[in-house]
Amino acid sequence: MLAAPPAQSARELVTALFDIVDGRRWDDLGRVFADNCVYRRPGYEPFVGLERIERFYRVERVIASGRHDVEQVVAEGESIVCRGRFRGLSRTGAVLDEGFCDVHTLAPDGRIRARRTYFDRAAI
Repeated sequence: MLAAPPAQSARELVTALFDIVDGRRWDDLGRVFADNCVYRRPGYEPFVGLERIERFYRVERVIASGRHDVEQVVAEGESIVCRGRFRGLSRTGAVLDEGFCDVHTLAPDGRIRARRTYFDRAAI
């Protein structure tokens, strides 16, 4: 098991991830995601591998633009959990305003090897 990353390091990784995503810098995703990363997101089959994650962001994602505001980051062992709010626009121009929680599991090199996103909507 990895040692718990210092709070600043965990926050820096989460900030880097959302800066890349919000800036639509898809070529930089490999800076934060391990090559064999698995990303689970409601409504989709798991995205397995960096190439598949990049394709989701480049082609499939319904979000056209926006910003993640991170409210809390908690790190323990190889896990980082963050909570926040996303505000932006969909590709159709719809206003998006969604609370989220992400759970990240780190690879030995400090990049994300697993990510799971949860949203604040009632699903059942």
